[in-house]
Amino acid sequence: MTSLYNEVAADPGADTPTRRVSITVNGEQRTVDIEPRLLLAHLLRQGLGLTGTHTGCDTTNCGACTVLFDGRPIKSCTMLAVQADGHDVETVEGMATASELHPVQEGFKECHGLQCGFCTPGMMLASKALLERNPNPTEDDVRWALSGNLCRCTGYQNIVKSVLWAAEKMRAENGEEA
Repeated sequence: MTSLYNEVAADPGADTPTRRVSITVNGEQRTVDIEPRLLLAHLLRQGLGLTGTHTGCDTTNCGACTVLFDGRPIKSCTMLAVQADGHDVETVEGMATASELHPVQEGFKECHGLQCGFCTPGMMLASKALLERNPNPTEDDVRWALSGNLCRCTGYQNIVKSVLWAAEKMRAENGEEA
C-alpha cells in the first residue's frame, strides 16, 4: 500500500484526514491513502507517476485529462480520487502492450494525428471508448465523440483520419467489413 498523504498534498498538516481507496489502474490493483480532496488527475500524475494524464484547464473544457472510468471517458481533473474507489481506470499508459501499440495509437502515428502531443492522450482514450461501442463510426461520429477534447495545434483532420484508420484496422483484425 502506498501513502500519498505527504507526496501529493502541498502542506497537509498533522490533522489532515486521509482515506484508503482501492482502484484498479491499467489492470493493476492499487491501494493508496489519500486526502479526500485530491483530484483523480493528481493521483494519477503525481501519486502514481502516470504522467500521460495531462491537466490543462481544471474545468473539463480541454479534455487533456480524459481517462476511461469503467470503460467510459471522463475528465479526471474534476473528479475526486475517492470517487474512483472500487472502480477501473485506464490511462494512455494502459493502452499499449509491451510489444505493440493499440490500433488507436498506431493510427495517430500513421496518420499524423498529433503535433505537440498535449491533447493526444485524452483524444486517444476518447477514441478508444468510441470504437469499443461503435466499431464502424462515420466522420461525424468521430467528431462528436471528440467534441469534448480540444487541440490547439491541429485542424482535427488528421485526428479524425487517425480514428477512422484505427477503426478500419480493428475491424480487419476482427474479420469484419466496413
